[in-house]
Amino acid sequence: MEQTALNSLETSTLRKSEDGRSTSTPVISVSPVVLSAPGRRVALEVRVSAPVTGSQLPIIVFAHGFGSSMDGYAPLASFWAANGFVVIQPTFLDSKTLSPNPSAKHSEALATYLADPASASIWRVRVEDMKHILDQLDVIETAVPGLTGRLDRDRIAAVGHSFGAHTVSMLLGSRVIGADGSLDGDMSDPRIKVGVLLCASGRGGEDLSPFAAEHLSYLNQNYAGLTTSTLVVAGDQDYSQLTVRGPEWFTDAYTLSPGANWLVTLFGAEHMLGGISGYQVTETTDENPDRVAAVQQLTWAYLRSALYSEDPAWTVACEALQNNSNPQGRVDGK
Repeated sequence: MEQTALNSLETSTLRKSEDGRSTSTPVISVSPVVLSAPGRRVALEVRVSAPVTGSQLPIIVFAHGFGSSMDGYAPLASFWAANGFVVIQPTFLDSKTLSPNPSAKHSEALATYLADPASASIWRVRVEDMKHILDQLDVIETAVPGLTGRLDRDRIAAVGHSFGAHTVSMLLGSRVIGADGSLDGDMSDPRIKVGVLLCASGRGGEDLSPFAAEHLSYLNQNYAGLTTSTLVVAGDQDYSQLTVRGPEWFTDAYTLSPGANWLVTLFGAEHMLGGISGYQVTETTDENPDRVAAVQQLTWAYLRSALYSEDPAWTVACEALQNNSNPQGRVDGK
């Protein structure tokens, strides 16, 4: 198994007095780590990023959006790892890196994806991939120099963006509604203690666009079973071809699930939330470093307080957002 270790180029440093975080530490990132996934048409590869120091490290398993890979979302993965989390990023089967034309535009890649009969089940494979990761934490520990014995396996979070948010929502307890109105099987995983959904798809049925209703039937979701503590993040300018509604559609995971207890609405944010999928990537239509920083800090703070009940990071971060003279968004709780 080939492994490449490199120091992270993205480490953020804010004073603890400002937002409750400790000073960030250097990060080691190793990829590809190859995991067992019987029956998968290509090997399951992940990137693992971890702080070089610390013990009993909590874990984030991150699900990328359509077409991305384990190498995407560096602004988030690097930040979380530099601030105390071990971040595990798989490459799912819809990744453009697995395509004969990895440089294809998003629309071209989507057309190729939909033309493949196997695409109808990829949403399920994504969920199984995340479970394969949790099954093989021993392999992941030994693949990263110096990581053995440093994972806290009782504190595991799942975070996903867009298609990845759908993946994570399944692990948190949401279910797909079949054509006959019945609920698909429960794919939740009790090993995941907390979740973050970034730009998660909303209610299905009549709320779906004709395109989504025809091609993406798995977007017919029922959020009633999502009982795991969850933060939902949405942009108030996220207009999507998947729904006949506007940006409010991306808040449904909050309003319709009993587990989603907090909602962050980012002002002026489109689907990439300022650029969370990478630095200066062409898919970002609303590039805004301050917005990305807000996503970094708020998601980190939420996960810290959700996994460590005595940690005030979430309260501190919310107060900082509210007291900012030019806030990036607002926070609603229930």
